[in-house]
Amino acid sequence: MAITFQKRQKEMKRLEKQRAKAERRAQKKLAIRDGVAPEQDTNEIEYPELETPPGTPGIEFDPQN
Repeated sequence: MAITFQKRQKEMKRLEKQRAKAERRAQKKLAIRDGVAPEQDTNEIEYPELETPPGTPGIEFDPQN
């Protein structure tokens, strides 16, 4: 009997995720239509720009050499 309950819980979780995804899509669609930039996904990782210290030679690509 426990397996039936687990399957039902798994299905409910799947449906909840599906509804949340549809809601995010609708919000994004409305934001694009209104000309407002959609909010960034919180799962995205932002990497800061790396700066080389002064006097450190950088890597340069020269296709002729």
